[in-house]
Amino acid sequence: MNNKPLVTAIIPTYNEAAHIADCLTSLLEQTYLRLEIIVVDDGSTDKTVNLVRDFIEVKKSKTHITLLTQKHLGPGAARNQAAAVAHGRILVFVDADMVFDHGFINHLTAPIRQGKTIGTFSKEEYVANTKNQWAKSWSLLRGWQQGRMHSPDQPETQAVFRAITTGAFKQSGGFDQNRGYDDDWSLSEKLATLATNAPQAIIYHKNPDSLGEIYTQSKWMAKRRYKFGLLGKLFALIRVSPIFSLINSHRLAKKHNFKPLFQAKLISDLGQLRGLIESFTGNTAR
Repeated sequence: MNNKPLVTAIIPTYNEAAHIADCLTSLLEQTYLRLEIIVVDDGSTDKTVNLVRDFIEVKKSKTHITLLTQKHLGPGAARNQAAAVAHGRILVFVDADMVFDHGFINHLTAPIRQGKTIGTFSKEEYVANTKNQWAKSWSLLRGWQQGRMHSPDQPETQAVFRAITTGAFKQSGGFDQNRGYDDDWSLSEKLATLATNAPQAIIYHKNPDSLGEIYTQSKWMAKRRYKFGLLGKLFALIRVSPIFSLINSHRLAKKHNFKPLFQAKLISDLGQLRGLIESFTGNTAR
């Protein structure tokens, strides 16, 4: 008899028609079999919902997949909705543009199941689409080591949980769904504790691979809390204003000797500018 605890994988989606089938397939191929999957669609305007429904119908997997929907409220609200109906003793939060090594769920949850921590993350998060010029540009914009989303030298703890016990999640009251892009920091802040690295929990995460995706992701990322509050937000607004954007885009492309980076930086700054302006009106949705 399999006495491992049930794990619930939660996937918020918003216009993820290009990625969701690969993500779900990867989860169905996990070696950890005590798994349920909950997809919460956050008001997609593409074919994401229909694709998930078709996937569930065609696969008819032993792994139970549930599809929930909501109006466009953001990923924090989507994750909270899923957690409210989850049956698992451990919650795992993943993105629709991720795929996973077969042992990902097993390794990610092992320290929790062994009683070593209430929650984990993985330093072994790699870029899935390294050959795409815009995906490469995104890594350069973020200052990442090529091919990786985390430095091997990163500390063994961080503020963002990839997995957490259901009990600790409920104790925290869930994600702050009005916070914006960095709502996934809110669990750690409420619980006053950090997630622990889970070795060998390998993730492949797709970078934005078009200028349109760079714009959308940059706009979303700009809707976060800033270190110096309003002053920090105003400084960010100046930094991505057109004149500074042109100067910095040219400088960055020259530094890395990579011409696509000039366009990527301009578009990213434009997206951030839009996101910052929207955030001043209280719009924290993606």
